[in-house]
Amino acid sequence: MKYLIFLLLILSSVSVFSQNAEYDVSSYLTKGTKAPNTRYLGEAWLNAIIHDDEELGYNITKATFKANSTLDWHKHSSVQVLIIVEGEAYYQERGKKPVILKEGDVIRCGKDIEHWHSSTKFSDVTYLALYGGEQPTTWTEIVTQEYYDEVAEKLKSN
Repeated sequence: MKYLIFLLLILSSVSVFSQNAEYDVSSYLTKGTKAPNTRYLGEAWLNAIIHDDEELGYNITKATFKANSTLDWHKHSSVQVLIIVEGEAYYQERGKKPVILKEGDVIRCGKDIEHWHSSTKFSDVTYLALYGGEQPTTWTEIVTQEYYDEVAEKLKSN
């Protein structure tokens, strides 16, 4: 019996290695790498699932933000689509009221629209971000902890 288990482990290892040799396979299930804390508050993890693929023409990044974490105001030179995979998020475009996004929600942010998004005060969030990679993100203004707390309080009472 232990020889059978050993043989199965070897065969499954060989199939994994042979599959990776022929194809570029990645997983969106991995946490990714901890993001450098330069454009946000709190803690974030990024997994660049597809990045700088000229033939495809857009990036797909999985982002996980711990509760009470936020990105700063920013904009993209292309449309950005956020797909909330798990948890809850705050989202706001400049000049509009902030909203809460929940698991399963999909939101489209137009090209060059200034916006920010984050986890909520008490919920982590994981989302997939789809966006063009022609130009880097333009960071415009810091989202302070005070502003974030104000948004959280307003949305809590709605």
